[in-house]
Amino acid sequence: MLKWAIFPKPEQFRKRIVGSDPRAATCRGKLQSKRSKLNMEINKELMLRSGAENLFKATTNKKMRETVALELSFVNSNLQLLKEQLAELNSSVEVYQAGSQILVPMIPLGLKETKEIELQDTFKDFILEHYSEDGGDYEEPLAELQDLRQAMRTPTRDSHGIALLFQYYNHLYYVERRFFPPDRSLGIYFEWYDSLTGVPSSQRTVAFEKASVLFNIGGLYTQIGTRQDRATQQGLDTAVDNFLRAAGTFQYIHENFTNAPSMDLGPETLQMMVQLMCGQARECLFEKSRLGFIDETERSDGEEEETDDEKSLKADELDIDQCLELGQEAAHVGEVYDKVHQAISQQQVKDYVPYSWVSLIQVKREHYRALAHYYVAVGLLDHLGSIDQRTRETLMFLHDTKESKLEVPDTPSERKYLGKAHLREALLLHEEALRVNRMCRELRKKDQLAEVLRTARDSTLNKYADIDEEDDFQEVMDPPPVLPSTTFQLSLSFPDFSQHRVTDLFKSLGPVAVFNAKHHWSAPRTVHLRKRDDEGYGFSVRGDAPVVIAGVEPASLAYIGGMKEGDYLVGISEEDVKWNTHAEVVNRIKGAGNSLKLRLVTPLNRSKASFSKTSKIHGGISPTSTTSSSSGLSSAGSSYPSDSSGTSPPLSEAGSTRGIHKLHFSIFKKGKDRKSYRDEFAQENVTFR
Repeated sequence: MLKWAIFPKPEQFRKRIVGSDPRAATCRGKLQSKRSKLNMEINKELMLRSGAENLFKATTNKKMRETVALELSFVNSNLQLLKEQLAELNSSVEVYQAGSQILVPMIPLGLKETKEIELQDTFKDFILEHYSEDGGDYEEPLAELQDLRQAMRTPTRDSHGIALLFQYYNHLYYVERRFFPPDRSLGIYFEWYDSLTGVPSSQRTVAFEKASVLFNIGGLYTQIGTRQDRATQQGLDTAVDNFLRAAGTFQYIHENFTNAPSMDLGPETLQMMVQLMCGQARECLFEKSRLGFIDETERSDGEEEETDDEKSLKADELDIDQCLELGQEAAHVGEVYDKVHQAISQQQVKDYVPYSWVSLIQVKREHYRALAHYYVAVGLLDHLGSIDQRTRETLMFLHDTKESKLEVPDTPSERKYLGKAHLREALLLHEEALRVNRMCRELRKKDQLAEVLRTARDSTLNKYADIDEEDDFQEVMDPPPVLPSTTFQLSLSFPDFSQHRVTDLFKSLGPVAVFNAKHHWSAPRTVHLRKRDDEGYGFSVRGDAPVVIAGVEPASLAYIGGMKEGDYLVGISEEDVKWNTHAEVVNRIKGAGNSLKLRLVTPLNRSKASFSKTSKIHGGISPTSTTSSSSGLSSAGSSYPSDSSGTSPPLSEAGSTRGIHKLHFSIFKKGKDRKSYRDEFAQENVTFR
């Protein structure tokens, strides 16, 4: 008879890090899974095409060349079909929208896909070769790093997914310094698919991995901002915040990573995305202003609350100042989208992004230009009585009366004449927006967008019909353009890596500032020293993490044992002391009595290791000492500040991966300079004689 036994999970059992469940039947999850499959199929077709092209160039057989040419035509045809399917996925903006809101849709970005990479065996070999330690002792940290990379491939579309990507990005700082030497390659290639074309790109540099992770962070922000409920003030505020965070992330990539191997990380594409995200943030702020004015009017009139769709189109009950402000805000949104259209119309970008994006930006530009004229017209036509000084100044600025030589309309007939002209211009712009929408095959399928455009056009047409009179034969003037203006000042929200601090998974290798892939040192050697009660060991130490051998007296036990000035003290007896402070090491040496076992390494690139020379000690004190005692102890400044916090310093690698550039702003809190370190961590230069 079989019996089941349940054993408790040990405390040291590693908690696995996981992303979102790829089997979850969400629309966005299905879309990303389909994108991943298309990326793999595109990669397969590209490999087939590359092989066929090489065979075509190499063969001289006429029949073989004809067969290969036919195969190439089939492969190119399949590639075109796959890219069209991927472009259709990128045009599926309605999947990311919130609920069934009748609003102009926003443009979210899909995430970059990457292949799984096996890091454990390569890193184990490097630990054994470079750090002279057993790679098997780092099974848990390596497995956790592998889990973290696997999880960040499928992040959840919320703040937890953002945090997961930030944590992996911060871990890459330590991984790069620990395992990627600048003078050779480990044979690890990071392969990522382009987010819009699906074309794979591969590089050996960690900078490519970092930039791709940051791109996905920005893409997640766009998806979170798009799915917000834009019928509420809170939803609009959250959407604006996420769009500005996305813009700041893309701007950060543009400033700190260069020579990108894929188009979505290119400077022209990133600049376009920054402008697009700022435009969508402006659009949300306009909707917030309109919603706030309508709510304010309803509260003052004591009317019953109306539906969100009615609020979004209602303008007849707004006063003239509110209408003029909304008109200027709408004109500003139209101007921003005009700049986005200029950026996206560059030849490189236009051939890269989906055509539906270009068309949607055109539609938004014409739509908001039309709304600007509509709100100005409503304010002029519905205003009764005289115009006060504030409204007069607004109209003078709005129409730029100096350039257009247009007088401020004081009488109702003048306001009607000017308002009618604005309405006609709004109608023409609404018709242009509808025409552009009909010209794009993908946008024709967006029923909500078509309904928004038709509703806005019908509202303008009805207003024009109400004021149009049969016996009015006065020629309609061409209205001056509505000058854009806004009350909102936007600033990009750059990535704040300090909110997601991580601890170095490979901290036991030693302080990363010293024990990294860039520096070299000898294999660890063990020195056994035995002394009598009336003699000393003949060496002095200084510094923290790691403690450095500051001096060795000639003909002493330390000198005979092979200790050298500048050696790193990494072990005492069987204890690892790479992270120990100066005082802890001194106490351990004193506590060893007359028998001392040390483990030392000698740096091989002494020119890069900056230790200040100290004078030999012959019964006195060093020139830098501040205190002395009868036991022969003297103190000096510490050469290396402690790096035990486990957080990344404020540095970011440029995309060229040839050097480290200081940022224009600090990612982490500003560290102390070397002088302050020397003042704060002044330690004893202890001589054991």
